[in-house]
Amino acid sequence: MAEGAGRRGGLDEQAVLLVAGVADLAVSTLGSALTTVRGLLRRSDTADLASAAEQDLMARGRLALDRCATVPPAHLEILARAALARRGADGG
Repeated sequence: MAEGAGRRGGLDEQAVLLVAGVADLAVSTLGSALTTVRGLLRRSDTADLASAAEQDLMARGRLALDRCATVPPAHLEILARAALARRGADGG
């Protein structure tokens, strides 16, 4: 029984340390993000920066959609087009 109680105290301690570590990480990340936002708000070209970011995001979105949405032509379609092109080049 004493051995089980020792493990439980160890697990409780590990859980507390884990939660404290996650909380510390969240606070430091939030602090870093706030510092970055404050720096961006102090810039005189904030509107230009936001416009450039918007254009960049739109371009990225367009590329992502093009990558996912376009379906390459079927293999037989490519062969048929090549055959037609050869026929036209041969004059027959």
